[in-house]
Amino acid sequence: MKPIRLGMVGGGQGAFIGEVHRFASRLDGHYDLVAGALSASPEKAKVSAEALNIARAYSSYDEMAQAEAARPDGIEAVAIVTPNHVHAGPAIAFLDAGIHVICDKPLTATLDEAKALEAAVERSKALFFLTHNYTGYPMVRQARELVETGALGKLRLVQVEYVQDWLTDPVERSGDNKQAEWRTDPARSGAGGSVGDIGTHAYNLAGFVSGLNVERLAADLDAFVDGRALDDNAHVLLRYEGGAKGMLWCSQVAPGNENGLKLRVFGDKGGLVWAQEDPNRLWFTPHGEATRLITRRGAAASAVADAVSRIPGGHPEGYLEGFANLYTGAALGIRAHQAGEPLPDLAQLVPGIEAGMAGMRFVAACVDSSRRDAAWVTP
Repeated sequence: MKPIRLGMVGGGQGAFIGEVHRFASRLDGHYDLVAGALSASPEKAKVSAEALNIARAYSSYDEMAQAEAARPDGIEAVAIVTPNHVHAGPAIAFLDAGIHVICDKPLTATLDEAKALEAAVERSKALFFLTHNYTGYPMVRQARELVETGALGKLRLVQVEYVQDWLTDPVERSGDNKQAEWRTDPARSGAGGSVGDIGTHAYNLAGFVSGLNVERLAADLDAFVDGRALDDNAHVLLRYEGGAKGMLWCSQVAPGNENGLKLRVFGDKGGLVWAQEDPNRLWFTPHGEATRLITRRGAAASAVADAVSRIPGGHPEGYLEGFANLYTGAALGIRAHQAGEPLPDLAQLVPGIEAGMAGMRFVAACVDSSRRDAAWVTP
C-alpha cells in the first residue's frame, strides 16, 4: 500500500516531541510527511518546512485543514505535536474536515476543551488516536495479556510511579528551557503540572495493563519549588472497581531519577514488575514459584509481544519503537477504515478518545482532591 499522506501541526525547529513523532512515523514506512503548520510564527513555519523537505507549508492549522481537505492529494492524517493548549483547536478543525488525527498526550489543557474534542470525534467520520506511547512497548503488551488470561488471578494491588528530576531547580526561569517554560505554565499546560505531564502516563499505563477502572482517588499535590504555579510532585491513592487498591507517585523533583516509569501489579495468583528504563524485561512471579524473566524474544514471550518487535532479542527496543508501534497501529486502522473494514487488533490497542478523557478526568480529580486536603473524589 502507498504510504499515508501525513501532515503535522507544531514540531518546528527546536521542538523535541515533533522530531520524535517524525521518527516514529517513518520507522515502518507507513507515512509520507507532505504538509505542515509547524509553528505559530509564519517565518519559522516556512523555514522549518524547508529544512525538513516538507512540500507544503502553512502559517496556521485552520488554513492547512481547509486547503488539504480540498486537494485530491491532500493529507489523509495529521499529527498534532503542540503544547497542551493547542491540541483541541487543530484536532477539531481536522476532524471536522474529515482528516484522521494522531495527537500527542494529554488530550487537551482543560476538561472543557476535552469535552469539545470528544464531541468532534463523535460527529466526525475520521479516526482519532492518542499517543500514550508506553502502551506500544512489547513487554507492556505482554503484561496486559498475562492479566487478561488470568495468570495473576484476581487483582489486588496496582502500584505505578513516574519519577524524574529535571525540574528540581526553577529552570523555567532561566530563559533557555522552552520545555520547562510551557510545562510549568497553567495557561499552556493546564491545571496539572507533573500530574498532567507524566502522571497521566502512569495512570494510563496502570489502566492499560490491569484493565481496571478507578472508582475514587485521593491526591496530595505539591509545588516544592518556590513560586512554581503547578505541581511538581503528586501522591495519589487509587480505589479500583472490584476492590483492588492502587498507589501512583509522579515527581519531577526527585534527584537521581531520569525517566523512572515503573509498574507493579499483584493478584492472588502472582505478580509482575516492569520498568521503562529496562523495557525489554518483564518479571513475572507465580505465587509460590520462582520469579521468571520474560523478554521480547524469550520462550515465554507471546505472539502479542512478537507482533510489535522488530529486531532479535538482546538488541534493545524502547521509546521510539513504542511510538512507532502506535503509528503503525494507527496506519492499519486508517487503511481498514478507508476500506470499510473493522479495525484490526493492533489499531484497537492504540489509545483513543476514551483514554484521553480518562486522563483529563484524572488530572481534574487530582487537583480537586488536593485542594480539599486529599479528599476522596470520583474521577
